[in-house]
Amino acid sequence: MIIAQQKQIKEIAAMVSDCKKVALIGCAGCVTVCLSGGEKETEIMAAALRIMRKLEGNPVETITFTATRQCDPEYVEALDGVVKDADAIISLACGVGVQYLAERFDKWVVPALDTNFIGGSKVHGVWEEKCGMCGDCVLHKTGGICPIIRCSKSILNGPCGGSQYGKCEISKDVDCAWQLIYDRMKSLGKLDKLMAIQPPKDWTKSRDGGPRRAVREDVMIG
Repeated sequence: MIIAQQKQIKEIAAMVSDCKKVALIGCAGCVTVCLSGGEKETEIMAAALRIMRKLEGNPVETITFTATRQCDPEYVEALDGVVKDADAIISLACGVGVQYLAERFDKWVVPALDTNFIGGSKVHGVWEEKCGMCGDCVLHKTGGICPIIRCSKSILNGPCGGSQYGKCEISKDVDCAWQLIYDRMKSLGKLDKLMAIQPPKDWTKSRDGGPRRAVREDVMIG
C-alpha cells in the first residue's frame, strides 16, 4: 500500500490562509490503513484547523468527507456537491488523489499529506518500504526479497563490499538485502539460481521512462 504522513498543521493552514470555507477530503484507501488520511484523521485535522484559525481571529468553516478512494474517478465525481461551495480543497490522500481532485474541480487543491513509499505494516504503527516500483519484478530470482528497494544501492548481482555481519554499510540498523537473499535461497535449496548473472535493468519500465499507464482492455467498459 501507499504510505503517507501528515504535514504539520501550520503548513496546511498556511496554504489556505485566505480561504473562509474549506473542504477536507479524506480517503478510505491506503492512507486510512496507515492512519494518515481516514475519516478519523480528517475530522481531527478539521477541528485543529478551526481552532487555530479562531485563535488567530480569522475563523474558517470546514466541510469534511471521506471518499472511498480518491484515485478513482467514480468516487471523485461523488464529491461534486460536497466541495461546491468551498474556497479550497484539502486532500488527505496520496499525491494521486490530490491530482485527481485538481483535475475534477476548478478549485485550489492542496496536499495535507506527504507521500512516502509503497510498503507494508511491520507492527502496528510501523510501516516499511518493500517495493521500488521498477516495472520489472525479479522477486522470483531473489527469494521474494526485493534487491531494488531493500538494497541501498539497488544491486542486482550480490552484495557490495561494504556490508559486514549481515548489515548494510549505511547503518547497523539496516539489514544487508543480499545477506537476506542468500539466507532465504539457501533455506529453499536454490542457491544455484543466484549464480546466474542478471543483466542491467531496463529502467525505461520504471519512472525513468516517464509516467506509466496500465491498460486492461478485458475489463474496460464501452
